[in-house]
Amino acid sequence: MTTAAQQSKGKSKLIQFQPVLDPLERSSEILFGVIMVMTFTVSLRIARADRLQVHEMLIGALGCNLAWGLIDAIMYIMSCVSERGHNFKVLRRVHHAKGPDEANAIITDALPPVLASVMPASAVDSIREELEALPEAPAKPRLKPEDWRGAVGVFNLVFLSTFPIVLPFLVIPRIRVAARVSDVIALIILFFAGYSYGRYAGHSARGWGISMVLIGCVMVGLTIGLGG
Repeated sequence: MTTAAQQSKGKSKLIQFQPVLDPLERSSEILFGVIMVMTFTVSLRIARADRLQVHEMLIGALGCNLAWGLIDAIMYIMSCVSERGHNFKVLRRVHHAKGPDEANAIITDALPPVLASVMPASAVDSIREELEALPEAPAKPRLKPEDWRGAVGVFNLVFLSTFPIVLPFLVIPRIRVAARVSDVIALIILFFAGYSYGRYAGHSARGWGISMVLIGCVMVGLTIGLGG
């Protein structure tokens, strides 16, 4: 019985697990972080930097992505509060609806359009009955431990995914060699970010990987050209 209970508990944890960000959001976060770091590394190559300038670049690049990671983590927390507050608002509207038809209309409006267009009336009725059985929603949404863990995950994604790009400058004495290795690492990260998104969107994963590399290179060029 104990083993069965442990297996059931383990399955329950697996079912409840949800990724912090979907592949599109992860790809976007990685793209922005890589672009910011590459504006530093590419500028160094153009300026023919010495070792002191490389040290200053590392501090600037890491500080920039540290700030970006913190901002994104805060925005993630804000989105959690906003989404939970919206859900509570829908629940209160269902509870105070004048009848089943009005409640069903509220539920349908809250669903994604594609899902709402194919959902049968019996399914909407079932959802309404489940919502009506829930207790009244709190007046204000509150943050949960998983929200804070998600924010930490967002910060780590932004900061740690770009750290390998500056790592060659820490371990390779020759700046030109370090810059080339850094570029290769950045292109690999961009490719796999696009590859992940392509698989999620049902498109050519390899094609999106290559597209992400090209988009990243173009955006880096524009950023540097505009004085970024």
